[in-house]
Amino acid sequence: MADNRRDLALFNMGVDSKLRGCDLVCLKVHDVFAAGRVKERASVTQSKTGKPVRFETTETTRQSLERWIADPEMFGLEYLWPSRLHHSAHLSTRQYARILRDWITSIGLEPSAYGTHSIRRTKVAQISKRTGKLRAVQLLLGHTKMDSTVRYLGVDLDDALTLSEGIDL
Repeated sequence: MADNRRDLALFNMGVDSKLRGCDLVCLKVHDVFAAGRVKERASVTQSKTGKPVRFETTETTRQSLERWIADPEMFGLEYLWPSRLHHSAHLSTRQYARILRDWITSIGLEPSAYGTHSIRRTKVAQISKRTGKLRAVQLLLGHTKMDSTVRYLGVDLDDALTLSEGIDL
């Protein structure tokens, strides 16, 4: 994947942005790139909720995006992930899922166990596990209800008890 500028940037951006696949594939260059460089933070309106969500881009992601945006293939294009098909301006969510399946297979994992939502969930699951701050995860995902965030992360009573056992007052 490291030799494929588009796929590496797409993977990195999928993890950092925590966007649904439908929002990720619709990103435009100007959403993440201004004044000759990739923004450290960006905001997009989610198609599902119509609400804005902010996200950060790590140094690794910024570097991969800069290499991708500088690629001659990207010259003058509006969408960050242009389609190679003439009837579509950007990658479809279906194509994104195929690319993901190929990544998963290439590292020896079972592709049926992962999907585009696995990428969305990756970073927030780590944030939740390391900090226990569900409100932060809720904001990062753009969820309006905490209940949705709890269900999304699969937090259950055992997880809550484990967190509680780690606190001694």
